[in-house]
Amino acid sequence: MQKSNALSPALRHARWAIIVMFLINGWCNAHWVARIPDAKTKLGLSEGTLGFALFSAAVGALIAQVLSGWLISKYGSRRVTLGFALFLCVAVALLGNLWSLPTMMLGLALHGAGVGGMDVAMNVQATEVERGYGKPIMTSFHGMWSVGSLLGAALGGLIAGVPLSINLHLPLVGIVSAGIVWFAARALINDDNSPHEKSGASFAFPKGALIGMGVMAFCVLCAEGAVADWSTLYMRDSLRLPPQSSTLAYALFSGTMAVGRFVGDAITQKLGQANVLRGSGALIVIGIISVIASSAVIPVIFGFMLMGAGLCCVFPLILSMASRVPGISPGLAISAMATMGYTGFLVGPPTIGLLAEIFTLRWALSIIGLFGLLVIGLSWKAPNTELSKT
Repeated sequence: MQKSNALSPALRHARWAIIVMFLINGWCNAHWVARIPDAKTKLGLSEGTLGFALFSAAVGALIAQVLSGWLISKYGSRRVTLGFALFLCVAVALLGNLWSLPTMMLGLALHGAGVGGMDVAMNVQATEVERGYGKPIMTSFHGMWSVGSLLGAALGGLIAGVPLSINLHLPLVGIVSAGIVWFAARALINDDNSPHEKSGASFAFPKGALIGMGVMAFCVLCAEGAVADWSTLYMRDSLRLPPQSSTLAYALFSGTMAVGRFVGDAITQKLGQANVLRGSGALIVIGIISVIASSAVIPVIFGFMLMGAGLCCVFPLILSMASRVPGISPGLAISAMATMGYTGFLVGPPTIGLLAEIFTLRWALSIIGLFGLLVIGLSWKAPNTELSKT
């Protein structure tokens, strides 16, 4: 394996191309999120109806994640990354021109498919580049997704306040993003005829060593979804914070995750995959204990930040590890992990809501501690797929 200071220009260019893909994925999704209130008003939807419509994006993503793994095994991740990226750009443009609930649900299903399918394919590209570098670089790619999301949300909010109509805003985002994608895709790794990618299992469901990693993916994204949907309500109702302050916990949780992803590769290289997984699980457990054991604002916020630090690296690390498990192609392995993880992201929030109805929100959130313990326990069974450090 080459040392990082002797990498070929093509590999360096590929890394930048994949950074662009992660940015665009987060960027496109965030622009749509910024305009959801306008779409709701335009169509005259209630909160319940909007929630029902938004679920179609999740369905589209789950279907596309499974399909993406199969397509990668046939045609390579370069083609599939470009295809789903352009598909996402078109879907974002279409979301700017909705005229009924059915068209919104169709548009969201296509948007979810673009986000989910591209997510699997660009992660396969990322693992190919990581393998070429011979050191962990996966979490930094996911950090760039967070940057893209922050930029898209900030600019999308500014554009919404101009105001520029959603009919023009989202098509412009789609057109500009498509141009960037087309330009960047030329530097992606060409694995269209890679025997490494075309060998292995013919389906995208976990088996063998992937089962434990799939459960970890489910746990961490389930926890992330729970924090995303319930932390603000917890701060407002349980700690009696005013609305303008109740989002602070989630903002600092998200910021900690973003920062953690940029330093996670160096930590993984120094400590090793297994130790990072165990430490992450421990941070999740300590964080949720700090949240539910205190009624003071500072310890609760600190607990959410600890959970952000614990959750930031686990899913990218699982994708990287899964891509190197013998006997299954990287595309199918990553598809399996993404499907398991995204299922957890969908299941987490309603599960917390159901438990909160039976008990209280404080005790419902304690299930996150169980997820942390599972990460610790399963890390001992995770396969050794450390990258070469030569």
